Amino acid sequence: MTEIAAGTQETEILRQRIDKLRRLREEEGYNPFENEKWNVDHTVAQVRKDFDYLKAEEAVPEAKFSMAGRLMTLRRQGKAAFVNMQDETGTIQLYFRYDTLGEKDYTFFKKWLDSGDIIGIVGHPFRTQRGELTVAVERFRLLTKALRPLPEKWHGLTDLEIRYRKRYLDLIVNPEAREVFRKRAKIISTFRAVLEKHGTLEVETPVLSYLAGGANARPFITYHNALGANMYLRIATELYLKRLVVGMMGRVYEISKDFRNEGMDLTHNPEFTMMEVYWPYADYVDMMNLTEELIRESCIAANGTPVIERNGVMLDFAKPFRRATMVELVKENCGVDFADITDEEARDAARKNKIEITGHESRFKILTMFMEAFVEEKLVQPTFVMGHPVEISPLSKKDPEHPDYTHRFELFCCGKELSNGYSELNDPIDQKNRFLDQTQKKTEGEDETHPFDEDFVEALEQGLPPTGGLGIGMDRVVMFLTNCRSIRDVIFFPTMKPVDKQGSANAAEQAGPRESDA
Repeated sequence: MTEIAAGTQETEILRQRIDKLRRLREEEGYNPFENEKWNVDHTVAQVRKDFDYLKAEEAVPEAKFSMAGRLMTLRRQGKAAFVNMQDETGTIQLYFRYDTLGEKDYTFFKKWLDSGDIIGIVGHPFRTQRGELTVAVERFRLLTKALRPLPEKWHGLTDLEIRYRKRYLDLIVNPEAREVFRKRAKIISTFRAVLEKHGTLEVETPVLSYLAGGANARPFITYHNALGANMYLRIATELYLKRLVVGMMGRVYEISKDFRNEGMDLTHNPEFTMMEVYWPYADYVDMMNLTEELIRESCIAANGTPVIERNGVMLDFAKPFRRATMVELVKENCGVDFADITDEEARDAARKNKIEITGHESRFKILTMFMEAFVEEKLVQPTFVMGHPVEISPLSKKDPEHPDYTHRFELFCCGKELSNGYSELNDPIDQKNRFLDQTQKKTEGEDETHPFDEDFVEALEQGLPPTGGLGIGMDRVVMFLTNCRSIRDVIFFPTMKPVDKQGSANAAEQAGPRESDA
């Protein structure tokens, strides 16, 4: 039987269960929504661990315990029934027997309980003749009546549209989905532990502001009625965190929700979780070292090992990550040496390699186009890409030996960017000029440019010590460390297209290109 479509069989079952609830209240005087509490002293995992030693047909009647969970399947056989009950730790078989429960309670069980209902039970363990660890139910209580049926496929809900839109169903019937989110929690707590070990203070900065700075991205705009002004949801926490370093708060970090007004694809969601950290008296090399430690320790916390498989490739986070500049990587993969090339020669190289250009791009802009077109997808093992041009790095410190480039890095793995960091620009005059350059690009038609933030320039004028900064997209890290294909698999409630009047939305359309990539 296929998954039940809304408005058909599911609607009929809903109607039947609402009627059953009415009769339960009238005939039994029982309201399953009045239960406030059930004492749970054992989870399914605890029972399986404590009584795994039982042999076939062996029981421990004196080992009584209390459990609770959701009924997943019921198999009634006259005066006995086997039920699969699931809690947050796993699934176990329950045995309901007429002789044990008595006529009244067994009749109640047979007449009123359905799959999806939540019950509390008291019982003892035994192992069946076939070797299945089971709990013999001595008493039970219906705690919550489920009015909607579970998806009919016991072994998992496969429709991606339903899984993402109705995450609660996904979590009920797909244990592997629950495991992904438990691993996500371990990864985030490991980030916190590593950062706090290094004396880094967790802070909170504004979600709403008058300027959306810290990244080149299109913001969400809202309106503050009392102030009569437009405000923006933050696209990054960078500029506020660096203000805190100016204010002598020392090493600081924030794990936060950021928002970017762009389309959705396998690695982008308009609302996402970002970790940013700033250390005074550190540089981009320190940030690369910190990145390696964060990724390695998180991988071990989530998977028990620093070596994992993704898309058939073994990724080894135990080894030092490769470090190479953009110029080196492009020369290695394309044979074009941007260290010894003019703007016009770079444009000729772009045309020969079928990269679309307007004819006004600098060699530095074309360098980044070569990276995106020919190099990034080849960076499978973790690789730090360094040496970004100044014109695409408005907040990074220049490389004093190569002033057209910066002390910046991005970590790539399996062709995707996982982090971005640099030695922070702390020269207020240079910063002001770069902001002005970004403003000029805005007038020339580039939407995703950095706004001029006068207050931030004033903060730099107060004095920002040499500082290393790092940003890591937590959702992408979780994707990679849990071997998930889509960012939606690691966000409880991803952004979805509104449901149309027919009650559905095309899942393929949901994962369309980002607006900035279209």
